Amino acid sequence: MTDEIQEQLNRIERYSLLSAKNMFGLEEASLFLNMSKSFLYKLTYRHEIPYYRPNGKQIYFDRKELEDWMRRNRVATIEEIEQSATNYLVTGKIGG
Repeated sequence: MTDEIQEQLNRIERYSLLSAKNMFGLEEASLFLNMSKSFLYKLTYRHEIPYYRPNGKQIYFDRKELEDWMRRNRVATIEEIEQSATNYLVTGKIGG
């Protein structure tokens, strides 16, 4: 088996195991979020991302909380912005 195929199999295995977990360590969270471990650690240091430190040492992340964190600050589509503008012109109210 070539090194490239073995690497692909290893990657598939990591993602399969990741999909079954609800709590992640630093490395798993880094893979899940597609960001470097050092940047993720900086986010924890600055308290910008939710995490757990049960024994005061290792860092853990809840999958649902990471998903919620990634969904913050949603950017509206042009269609949504235009619809809001139309609603405002018709009703004189923002947001609905």
